[in-house]
Parts: sequence; structure tokens; C-alpha cells
Amino acid sequence: MNMAYTILGLFLIILMLLYFKVANHFNIIDKPNERSSHTEITLRGGGIVFWFSALFYFTQYIQNNYLFFIGITLVSLVSFWDDIQSLSNKIRILIHFLAITLIFYDLGIFDSFSVFVILMTYIAAIGFINIYNFMDGINGITGLYTLTVMGSLLYVNKNIQLFTDSNFIKYAMIASLVFLFFNYRKKAKCFAGDVGSIAIAFWIIYLILKLILITNSLIWILFFAVYGADGVCTILHRLFLKQNIFEAHRLHLYQILSNEYKIQHRVVALYYALAQIIVSSTVILLYQKISEGLLFIIVISFLALIYSSKFYLLKKSNLKLSHES
Repeated sequence: MNMAYTILGLFLIILMLLYFKVANHFNIIDKPNERSSHTEITLRGGGIVFWFSALFYFTQYIQNNYLFFIGITLVSLVSFWDDIQSLSNKIRILIHFLAITLIFYDLGIFDSFSVFVILMTYIAAIGFINIYNFMDGINGITGLYTLTVMGSLLYVNKNIQLFTDSNFIKYAMIASLVFLFFNYRKKAKCFAGDVGSIAIAFWIIYLILKLILITNSLIWILFFAVYGADGVCTILHRLFLKQNIFEAHRLHLYQILSNEYKIQHRVVALYYALAQIIVSSTVILLYQKISEGLLFIIVISFLALIYSSKFYLLKKSNLKLSHES
């Protein structure tokens, strides 16, 4: 089986190299602007490796995963299109809604819950997809964070509750490693693009929902609590400032650390992965040992403390700029 993983990794590397030629030919690039955290023109859409990995898995296990694969194909197509030529938010959200509907049907959600719960789950799932996309702004952050989340799910699957085929998780992890080989550099060879961040977010949502349904526990949503806390709090912050939350900005904590404090992108990405490792380890260690409510309070308090440091950093940065001017 290890040889199969090695072969998969090599195939994905070859496909990435072929994609780079296509991206160069058709000028699929990311040009930095005043809102960007990078300064050089870079190939966009390298995250297509996640869809390729899903394709390889689907060809081997077609009988169990066709709705998931249709869903991830839909979100990947519309996201890749958006990487090449901007689409309206309405079209993207509509496709996300359709793809989420497919996995809801696959998981039996429509037969198990009230209309209100289903509606809230739609909002949470589509919101998470977009937060994962918002957080993809510096080298390494998507790849490392995805490895952390998938690694946590793999541990649970092997040691706490079997809820899926382990290879289904491992294929996503191998794709993350291949992507990191090209992205986790001072000068990245490529960025994930919407096709990468949204496709892998869809993959994670499917697995988390499946685990929640099997264990009848919401505690597993804490496996993406670091992204969730930063994303939700930043949206609230922007609403307070009366900004358009769909426009690019530089108010995420990782952006402030990278742009205002000039901390190397790869180091900031590692901070996020380590923070999620701490949270996930806490969830795994305390699962069924303390109440879920208390566990949520512990994790949310920890993340709120970290996120609140953003306002101190912003104030300090603004004071420094005012003194320099």
C-alpha cells in the first residue's frame, strides 16, 4: 500500500508540472495588488491537485463516492472558472448550494433532521467553504492547515471511531504534501487558487459531517476551529467597520502578521497549523471525558485570546506608522 501512495504522489507531481505548462500558456496567474500578501506574479490554480486526487480515489471506489465526486467536481469547475475569469457571487453560491445538497443527500441529512437544522447546516457549510477560501492568502497556509485537519480526522478514524475509508483521508493528505512541495517556499511555484481552497474545504466538510452523524457529536467542528475563529471574527470586525465583506482586505490575523510585522509567510502558516494541532489534540484527549459544552468553552476561550491580540498588534502598528510619518 505504501508503494501505491508513492505512485499516487508521483502521478500528482507529474500532473502539477503539466498544469504549470498549461497555466503559463494561458496566462493563469495571480497578480499582486495593494490587498495582497505577496509581491510577485505567481501561477494560480495549483490546488487543482486536490481534484485530481479525488478523481484517482473515485476511479477506485466509484460505488461509494459518486455523489461526493460530482459535488467536488462542480465546485472545482466553477472555482477554476473564477480563477481564470471572475464570476458573480450569486453563481458561485448557487453551485456551492447544489454541491452541498448532493452530499446532504448522500449522508441522509434530509431524512434525519428538521428544516431548521438543515437550513443552519447549509449556512454553516457554505460559510465554511468561503472562510477556507478567505484564509488562503500566504504560502503554505492551506497545505499545512489541511494536513493538520486531515491528520486529526485520520487519527479519529483509526483510534476512536471508524467513519470512513482511511484511504479517502490519505488521498487528500498526499495531495496536500504534493501541493506544499510547490507552494511552501519563499517564492512559491504556484498558489492554490479558488479551485484548491474550495475543493479541499468541500472534502473536509463531507468528512466532518459524516463523523458528526456517526458519533452524534458536534465537537468535531473544532477540527477547523482556528480558521473558523479567524474567519468569523474578521467578518464581524469588517461588518463593524461597515466594509463589504466580499471585497479583498488585509484584516485577518495572518495578514497582519505577514504584512504589518513582516513575519515570513511560512512561519505564520506554521503558527496556524500548530494552533490547530493544539486544539485538535485537546478535543481528542478530552472527548467523552468532559462535557461538550465545557470543551467548546475551553477551545473558544483559547482562540478568542489569540485573536484578540490582533487589535493590540493593529494599534501598535498604527502608532508606529504615525510616528514614522
